[in-house]
Amino acid sequence: MTRVAAIDCGTNSVRLLIADIVPGEGGGTLTDVERRMEIVRLGEGVDETGRLSPAALERTFAAMRGYSDMIERHGARTRQGPIKTRVVATSATRDAENRADFVNGVVDIFGVVPEVISGDEEAELSFLGATRELAALRPARPYLVVDIGGGSTEFVVGTSSADAARSIDIGCVRMTERHLKDGDPPTPLQISGAAADIDAALAAVRETVPVDEARTLVGLAGSVTTVAGIALDLPEYDASRIHLSRITATQVHEVTRRLLHATRAERAEFGVMHPGRVDVIGAGALILDRIMREYGFGAVVVSEHDILDGIAWSLV
Repeated sequence: MTRVAAIDCGTNSVRLLIADIVPGEGGGTLTDVERRMEIVRLGEGVDETGRLSPAALERTFAAMRGYSDMIERHGARTRQGPIKTRVVATSATRDAENRADFVNGVVDIFGVVPEVISGDEEAELSFLGATRELAALRPARPYLVVDIGGGSTEFVVGTSSADAARSIDIGCVRMTERHLKDGDPPTPLQISGAAADIDAALAAVRETVPVDEARTLVGLAGSVTTVAGIALDLPEYDASRIHLSRITATQVHEVTRRLLHATRAERAEFGVMHPGRVDVIGAGALILDRIMREYGFGAVVVSEHDILDGIAWSLV
């Protein structure tokens, strides 16, 4: 058994997984020790300014300092002794002119250099994290794994490993800032503009990723799990009920319609809604809805395990 610590710093959130991993045939096992998330909105304004703001950096570093304390407390160590920790940063940091400020801050906190990974690397890790468990369930293959983040969405097609991948700059924060931030609720014109932007990106994905060959759609990350929680009519967020649930396209479309026609106050009333997602969940739901419509999927299998788990698996 190896205890590892994985940190995923995205556009909207920073997450920690401390896990005990036992590799083995058929995938091995990953057991959570700690799994945490903080909404820090690191990518706030990056699409417009090209820079990480001082306030966003400080929010992110504050969350990371707490994570560093947890890692030390749980002794995330390999058999060889040194702390086995990997920090991965994605869309917002790739896009920022001042990403050195982020890198230096992470080194000060964790003592490791964060890896500002490419979209393709992000997709590979997402596929690894999402599909380790699915093998035992035997859903139809190939899979299309879709990870809807704050700044980008990753698309990966594969069976036992990723065969083709593409990262596209559509995410719940980016689409909200481009199209939906001035509406409460958004206007039909704003929604149609966001949908057209998303559809153009989905057409580009189809040029390089064989999405039509996929038989099972697997959806990852907070936008997808929140939509699933609403579709399941959960009174509060329950990862055990959301994980590996199957949500139909009709359910996704109805939840998306409700979210896009709701005011901010009305969205905040959903019991499964994390406060940090209230402003961006409409765009996240719309991305999922357009994916299912454009690629013809009748349902999505929802996974609580994603790039964070892939980062952890990569450490053993």
